[in-house]
Amino acid sequence: MEKDRGEADVEIPVGLVHPALLEPYRPRFFLQDEVVTDCEITLDAQHRGIERIMEGIPVDKCNIITERICGICSCVHLWNSVRVVEKGLNIEVPERAQYMRVIINELERLTSHLIFFGHALEIIGHETLAMRAFIAREPFMIMLGELSGNRVHYACPIIGGIRPRCNPTDDLCAKSLAQLQPATEYLKDYADRILQDAMVMSRIEGVGVLTKEEAIKYHAVGPTARASGVSKDWRTDIPDFKHFDWDVIVLDDGDVKTRVVQRVLECLEMLKIVEQGFKNLPKGEVRTTGWKLGKMPITTCYHEAPRGELYDSYGLDEKGNVRHYKCRTPTVTNLGAMEVACLGEHLTDAVLTLASCDPCLCCTNR
Repeated sequence: MEKDRGEADVEIPVGLVHPALLEPYRPRFFLQDEVVTDCEITLDAQHRGIERIMEGIPVDKCNIITERICGICSCVHLWNSVRVVEKGLNIEVPERAQYMRVIINELERLTSHLIFFGHALEIIGHETLAMRAFIAREPFMIMLGELSGNRVHYACPIIGGIRPRCNPTDDLCAKSLAQLQPATEYLKDYADRILQDAMVMSRIEGVGVLTKEEAIKYHAVGPTARASGVSKDWRTDIPDFKHFDWDVIVLDDGDVKTRVVQRVLECLEMLKIVEQGFKNLPKGEVRTTGWKLGKMPITTCYHEAPRGELYDSYGLDEKGNVRHYKCRTPTVTNLGAMEVACLGEHLTDAVLTLASCDPCLCCTNR
């Protein structure tokens, strides 16, 4: 039964396919005099049934599929799935492998945030800055390709460590550090251009406010929550990140501008982590051997994906096959929070508000 929409006098459906949406989902905006009084979002139009596919297959094959849940944040999907087995079977990971996992993951996070800037600026109508996001992104894509062998789906983490091809030589580390400096300078200049652009800032300031109380109530996660004053980043709970000196960026205003600024500042922290990783990369092995797959109780792990909290949970049977696989990605709850944040906004601002949580429907339609 359709719920009561109050005084709304018109409905505007957007999608499943629409120029303002990069991926398929269907917001329904209910308006009164062009102001949004209610919003309802339909997800999972391209459901792939991955959780069902995983049931009963070997865990190594499971991890191949897990990485392909998404192309933008494939490393964190694979890493969190690998961590489930390492936690459940008490497998130690060499320190060098921990460093490389973090380096690849943070480079991936950088490329993901830069896609967000490109998408958001395209919606605003600033094509030049939107295209410059991909110029700023390219050096990090090249770096990922040289470190892992792939620009997408790097296949770095494996149970007990990392793949040998992701173990860089001293020359490659030095080359990556040399590449990092000009890429960092360009990114800082680009971020400064965004923050100093009066047209961009006036378009997003005060729009789509999500208060801290609303962020907690509707379980916003990741940068979306941290831009509303919620201080939670799962990286602080992961031992691999204890080797690095970095800050969790938490801002309080909760509007679209703050969500952009939060990600800009977060990019600078990622660059700090990557630079420390290359400079302090320890010697040693990159994989623990001697462990054996076997029956494992259902084990749960959380990680901080580029968009927020990533949850993976499964067990193994006696043959090392996956049982009861579950995966929850951050866009599901972030878009739910945006349904609230866009209330009271004009329709054009409401579409921008939805985009400001950086939705990834590839992760969501799993």
